[in-house]
Amino acid sequence: MGGALRAFGNPMDGLFFNPANMAASRVYHVGVTAQIWPEAQRQSYGGGAVDSIVSSSRLAGGFGGAWTLQDPEGIDRRATDLRFGLAYPFDRVFFLGLGGRYLWLSQDGVGPLGTSVASGGLPEEDIVRTLTLDAGVTLRPVPEFALAFSGQNLTNPGSSFSPTTLGGGAAVGTTEFSLEGDVVIDFTTWDTTRMRVMGGGELLAGDHFPLRIGWRWDEGADTHALSGGAGYVDRAFSAELAVRRTVMGEPATAIVFGFKAHLEATGMTPDPSEGF
Repeated sequence: MGGALRAFGNPMDGLFFNPANMAASRVYHVGVTAQIWPEAQRQSYGGGAVDSIVSSSRLAGGFGGAWTLQDPEGIDRRATDLRFGLAYPFDRVFFLGLGGRYLWLSQDGVGPLGTSVASGGLPEEDIVRTLTLDAGVTLRPVPEFALAFSGQNLTNPGSSFSPTTLGGGAAVGTTEFSLEGDVVIDFTTWDTTRMRVMGGGELLAGDHFPLRIGWRWDEGADTHALSGGAGYVDRAFSAELAVRRTVMGEPATAIVFGFKAHLEATGMTPDPSEGF
């Protein structure tokens, strides 16, 4: 979807894009993901879970995280990114969410500029170790339309590894297809405020096979990227594979695999209609 997930994203996506969406769907998710960037020699593995806090409550909560390794024979950068959040739905129309993020990152090697301030890291110290906050709201006046606003790293850590951003998205769709567009303003990563624009669409073929395509423009990096993906989904689980490739600007590729289990379909959790 090109990263356009703030309005129609599922509860697991909400941990990373818009915490309000953890309460927008009463599907209890447990999932894992793997991501690979070949040019950057970076790989990331993570997972998470989103569920109601109490079986009779509409309050939703989730936690997750990711571990990342980049260029172990060179820069040797490692990061642990933990996420947690709470969300509450108001009459199935207005959803409010708050999230926390704890990130620590270290670097044991050197970059292309050697042992300089720019690429030498901080020997035996963490480059980043910070706790910050996210927040989001989602409006769904009808099931076929959603409007969302979210902010990440709102305590302004002052680091491009956890940049302060504000974004929004609008989406339309049914159970068979959806279209979404998002805009994100980045206040930290670049020397001036820059924008990212993302858009994507999904078609559910044969009731079980989601087919996705997306586009992303990053003003700061001056790149355009296309993405595509496919998967399989049923009541009990879903599996997905996606690829994003820069088509204008510095070449970059991202390969992502994800798997989710929908626990209420297995009988491990209460009927989600109870108490809603």
